[in-house]
Amino acid sequence: MSVSPPLPHLSRLYQTEFVRSARAVGVLWAVCSLCLAIIQVVVLVQPSWVGTGETQHLGGRGPVPPSGTLGLFEVCVESDWPVLDCRGGLSSLSPLPSFQSVAMLVGVSLWAVWTSVLCLCLFRFCSAATVYKICAWLQLTAGFCLALACLLFPDLWESPEMRTLCGDSVGSFSLGNCSVHWAYILAILGILDAAILATLAFVLANRQDALLPPDAKEVTTGLLMSA
Repeated sequence: MSVSPPLPHLSRLYQTEFVRSARAVGVLWAVCSLCLAIIQVVVLVQPSWVGTGETQHLGGRGPVPPSGTLGLFEVCVESDWPVLDCRGGLSSLSPLPSFQSVAMLVGVSLWAVWTSVLCLCLFRFCSAATVYKICAWLQLTAGFCLALACLLFPDLWESPEMRTLCGDSVGSFSLGNCSVHWAYILAILGILDAAILATLAFVLANRQDALLPPDAKEVTTGLLMSA
């Protein structure tokens, strides 16, 4: 006849398994959060939101628009030299006049994501559940601002910068001779990434609050910090 382990021993085994799984998922979440922060920087600084593609010059009249790409801070067009001729840039810390609102939203999103990464240091001073909830709300804010930026950006395509690059056929939600480039697609993927990471952070916070026995929550926080 087998004898079941005493209740304190079962509680300790349960707590150890919980800490091991929470640690692994938490590390994965932290690494993905850092990757999202890097993606946000690339989205903000790269002049590759839209650009000329292989499309034909619409209308067949007037001068053919130059080939190049456009971002939130600069417009780059091909020149006779091997390098692109870019106007604007981060050196002036001033986005293109037509896309200042979009740049501001992406900047707020960038601030929220990097703040959530810096909040990882709070694991040394606060409970794990509290830190996860703070980071989750910050990542939700980042995803919301980035989503607004991606929705607002096509409405501003009828701008002087876009007309110079994409021709007179360009308009709101109509790219004319241009096409969406990889930085804009990366911004959309960043929205999904932020939503997934925020959801995972809320799940980890709820696991910290609900799955452990009431008398083991304080001990678990200490184990997570000392690991």
